[in-house]
Amino acid sequence: MASGVTPWLLGLISLLAGYTAVAVAAAANRQPHIIIIVADDLGFNDVGFHGSTQIPTPNIDALAYSGLILNNYYVQPICTPSRSALMTGKHPIHTGMQHTTIGGAHPYGVSLSETLLPSHLGSLEYINHHVGKWHLGFFREAYTPTKRGFDSHFGYWSGRTDYFDHTALEQPGYWGYDLRRNMSVARDGYGQYSTDLFTNEAVTIISQHNTSQPLFLYLAHLAVHSGNPYAPLQAPADVVEKFSYIEDENRRKFAGMLWKLDESVGHVVTALDQRGMLQDSIILFTTDNGGPAAGFNQNAASNWPLRGVKASMWEGGVRGAGVLWSPAVARPGRVAPQMVHITDWLPTLLSAAGGDLSVLGSIDGIDMWETLTQGLTSPRKEFLINIDPVFNGAAVRIGDWKLMHKPQAYGHHWDGWFGPSGRNQTAPQAQLEVILQQVLHSPAAVAIKKILPHVFDNVKSLRLKAEVHCLPVPVNATQACNSVASPCLFHIPSDPCEYRDLSHDRPEVVSYLKSRLQYYNKSAVPPRNKPWDPAANPKYWGYAWTNWKDYPVPPMSQGETIRYEENLFDDIYGDKRQ
Repeated sequence: MASGVTPWLLGLISLLAGYTAVAVAAAANRQPHIIIIVADDLGFNDVGFHGSTQIPTPNIDALAYSGLILNNYYVQPICTPSRSALMTGKHPIHTGMQHTTIGGAHPYGVSLSETLLPSHLGSLEYINHHVGKWHLGFFREAYTPTKRGFDSHFGYWSGRTDYFDHTALEQPGYWGYDLRRNMSVARDGYGQYSTDLFTNEAVTIISQHNTSQPLFLYLAHLAVHSGNPYAPLQAPADVVEKFSYIEDENRRKFAGMLWKLDESVGHVVTALDQRGMLQDSIILFTTDNGGPAAGFNQNAASNWPLRGVKASMWEGGVRGAGVLWSPAVARPGRVAPQMVHITDWLPTLLSAAGGDLSVLGSIDGIDMWETLTQGLTSPRKEFLINIDPVFNGAAVRIGDWKLMHKPQAYGHHWDGWFGPSGRNQTAPQAQLEVILQQVLHSPAAVAIKKILPHVFDNVKSLRLKAEVHCLPVPVNATQACNSVASPCLFHIPSDPCEYRDLSHDRPEVVSYLKSRLQYYNKSAVPPRNKPWDPAANPKYWGYAWTNWKDYPVPPMSQGETIRYEENLFDDIYGDKRQ
């Protein structure tokens, strides 16, 4: 026996080790709390962990540097298709959500035959809360959040609202209040900043949650989407003033919006820590699509150095800023190179929750839980970007190759590369060391270090690994890709900025990718889009957007019947229609 070690001490050590083993086993078997935070219209280059120093995002970066940076992660080009893919695990071509977004007066939504993520989690005894944006249909009550699996809802139903008065203005002049608590209009939110409202609601949900049951919190922010056209970019004046060094006024306001979003992430992580829930949590932070840059959709996001903007099938429209955080991640603080698609989250999170994936039937998503947490080779080798039969556009990624036909439906002006780079206009004190110190002392990092004390030891090298670097634009770079006869082909690993069209050099690859597009198209269902319904006009419903199809048709004036094709809501267009 070792000198000085008595039998009773050995017994105590053994007993404590037993308790520790039991605690570890209990934690391993406990269903995780699942928190999904969706940033609306966040660009690939709008987060610090991709290399930008222009707008600090210390709390988001803290999640990234202590979890997994998803650097080969893809979303859909625009809001409704992405959210439907996230909630169903199916590609939009298989749910009819592949063409544009659901406007406030469009009488359709994700089919009631589709079982959404909260319903699956509800069968596993999860308590499900939705905060923020819905955008999956609300013309009837049956399509609204609390009828699709959520136990509570606080947020808005349309595509975007004003950040302070919570009204949504949609063409052709339909205007009404859009903030709900469950099915009731929430007038008490008037005048309060949306990001703060949704953050406070999320924190309240966490603080009041019965921790003996697993929580699913779907926090879908309005930020950083533009608001109504008459005041698209809004943030508190004192916050915008923090970014006086940014010369462009729109980008300066955007920075304020993003700062509030990052602050929200810090509050949520802190709330989880204070309730003792963080060590049992999975946090997914994701954008819904690429950023609307350079005035597209009246916004000022950045996807630099990627090509294109929101609503396009260029990398700038579909390569998403994403982070997966969990104590279950082996070797946390990694850049994950595995190919991941937004449809993968439903089976992945159900797998993490201990669900039976056989009940999902035929879906497009793949369970990536073990792949990502253990750093294994991805089972995903390809994905469809989209097939839009109305815009006659399509794109697919197979292995390293990407084929695109008509990647942009809103004018070839948006086929270019749009900044800012975020590397040449920063705060006077914004040296990299200072920025990384902000990350390490952020509320999110303070909470995370209690669980993973040494996870932030290599943030500088991790940041460098997460950056996308491209060679200078070659003289013969493709400036547009709109040929019906000859789609464009790009080798993404060597050319992530999509400078060089290789379709003429590799016809055999073009032929194969065309055949894959044909394969996907065979299983596509028609778009569910329906004509604009003038009966939805909020003026008939107390100037609030509502589930109008559940009520008698209001008397309408002549000439109010509007053709859908002539009035696509400008969630896409913005003020630069080319």
